[in-house]
Amino acid sequence: MPTLRALECLVAVVDAGSITEAAARLHLSQPALSHQIGALERELGAPVLERLPRGVRPTAAGRAILTDARAAIAAAERVVRTGRAVAGGGVGTLRVACAETMTAGLLAPVLRAWHRHRPEVLITLTETTSADALVSALESGEADVAAGPRPSRWTGPVEVVGREEVVVALAPDHPLATRAAVAMSDLAGLPVVHYHPSNGLGGWLDDQAAQRGAVLTAVMRTKQASTAAQLAAAGLGLALVPTTALTRTFAGALRRLKPALHREVVVFTATPSDSLVRRFSSDVAQRGITVPGALLDKLSSATR
Repeated sequence: MPTLRALECLVAVVDAGSITEAAARLHLSQPALSHQIGALERELGAPVLERLPRGVRPTAAGRAILTDARAAIAAAERVVRTGRAVAGGGVGTLRVACAETMTAGLLAPVLRAWHRHRPEVLITLTETTSADALVSALESGEADVAAGPRPSRWTGPVEVVGREEVVVALAPDHPLATRAAVAMSDLAGLPVVHYHPSNGLGGWLDDQAAQRGAVLTAVMRTKQASTAAQLAAAGLGLALVPTTALTRTFAGALRRLKPALHREVVVFTATPSDSLVRRFSSDVAQRGITVPGALLDKLSSATR
């Protein structure tokens, strides 16, 4: 197959009408350029240039391939421009997977900034209900980078974003709303708006409760932490909810657990050398986890 360099030499010679001039334009010696032309002619099995007393001109074979040769060179130049633009974080496609409870609180500000400052980067988002599902998204090639709770079966590197607090969401008139903090044992026998088995948060909370000598009694189950919080605020039961799943306008009461319960939030990828992935991961980690002031007020209101 002809090399791109050989095609570039052919185009340069035809445009210059001279091997000497073409060699100078390409910063090649004349023997090196002639070698490239010779290799191209051997590949085609026909001469591409006709040597004249004064200069050269393309043969029928040279004219036949000239348009495609120009197109190949232009395509290669586009490849380089695109690659450099992607390396600079300006263009490309980025596939992000995120734990669905964290999309709004953790990723939304970063996604908004990327849309504003890197409009040529197309970002697609896949939301999952468990940390291990994030791993599956990376392993299957569905995602380039993932953000969420630290997964149990990921052996690659991770970048820690922060630690997310899990709090108790309940109706404002719930008896536990008068307390400054709630022990896991205080939840024994109380109806809990729990999580569907497909949501890894449910199993993790059951394990944490068991370690604290408690069993969570599910009055119903939902796949969404934000839904669990809203149902708890409506008086259906109480819910254990990560702060990233709560909005600043949450109408219910919020209380911390004692001792406090946190889970580590990370960003990880199978392609850490990818420039877009690296920039996005860095932005997520740099922003970290923040809790709106309105929610902090709710968490501390019982002590006032």
